[in-house]
Amino acid sequence: MQKRAFVTGAAGGIGEAIARRLAGQKYAVAMADVNPQVAEVAAGIPGAVPVLLDVADRTGLQREIDAFAAEGLDLMVNNAVMFHYSRLIDTPAEVMDLMIDVGLKGALWGTRAATPHLIARGGGCTLNLSSMAVYIAIRETPVYSAIKGALDAFTRQQAIELAPFGIRVNALAPGTVPTPATNRRIDSDGWQLRQGRSPLRRVVTADDIAGAAVFLASDAAASITGITLKVDAGTTIAGPG
Repeated sequence: MQKRAFVTGAAGGIGEAIARRLAGQKYAVAMADVNPQVAEVAAGIPGAVPVLLDVADRTGLQREIDAFAAEGLDLMVNNAVMFHYSRLIDTPAEVMDLMIDVGLKGALWGTRAATPHLIARGGGCTLNLSSMAVYIAIRETPVYSAIKGALDAFTRQQAIELAPFGIRVNALAPGTVPTPATNRRIDSDGWQLRQGRSPLRRVVTADDIAGAAVFLASDAAASITGITLKVDAGTTIAGPG
């Protein structure tokens, strides 16, 4: 029986990398994103289906998950996020609301929509994308950090709530990953600085995150639930030195 996964925020970056890795593991993958480019990206991935979707639209999110999961669902990946860098007092109310709608409510509603299908399958996994911003203070990320901290708490709570149904719930906390969004903010000097802060002297890649996602979704992680796995090349443990 082919495994099936629904991945949000999959038109590029971490979401695309996770979808590619899952497809390489013979999953059928729904790649959902508000960016129409998701159709072109999915076309180059065997077993991938593009889903044009704004996760802030909970009715649409429910509809698309139900449609894909009609043939079964084994894994839900809540990756969609909206970035906006500013101090809290400078963040427009509409931007804050949209960030919460996409990054937090999108994960809550996505999990809610996916759960009955995972139960019907006899178990499965949910993965939430957290961040190292939960563990270290990063300038101009108050709303983003709050959302990711909430997702960590949500992960632990859902791990307890869904365990009786054989559903494991975990989170991944990436370090800063080169993506089109982060490359607009961080130049080559900035990436060298981040590499220097890592005990491993490396920058985390989207494929690093995807590898961890595939592991947590696999039978090799059958006894792992309720954790947030840091995939940050050691940055959060390095300290200021």
